[in-house]
Amino acid sequence: MSSPFNNLCGPGKPLRAEPPDAAEFAGLLRSCTARLADARLATLALESRFDLAYNAAHALSFAALRWHGYRSGNRYIVFQLLPHTLGLGPEVWRVLDKCHRLRNLGEYEGGLNIDARIVTDLIAACQAVAAKVQAPPSPTRP
Repeated sequence: MSSPFNNLCGPGKPLRAEPPDAAEFAGLLRSCTARLADARLATLALESRFDLAYNAAHALSFAALRWHGYRSGNRYIVFQLLPHTLGLGPEVWRVLDKCHRLRNLGEYEGGLNIDARIVTDLIAACQAVAAKVQAPPSPTRP
């Protein structure tokens, strides 16, 4: 039976199989822990808090994908695969999807239009991912 991961591997597809690396995984966790702590600092600009929380969520989601033995060349797919990597539902990945779109508008069009609510929601989604990544499930690769 084909897994969602295997279906996304191959020429022209966004994933490639690559054995998990414990040092890489630990480094991603360290990076995200620092970024998430800083994102909670109300003294920072809202845009900075958004950037820190978004990058922490991405690092955590990427770590989960790496734990399963895959690497992505596409930033967005790590969020799309959260139901498969960590068993997280739409209440988390929909927030991350929205934040990814906001991030892209800011990065590529100069239109970062965020408010305190989206930063709060992003931090909460990141915390949900962090809670699952601390004890990742066994890789599902055959």
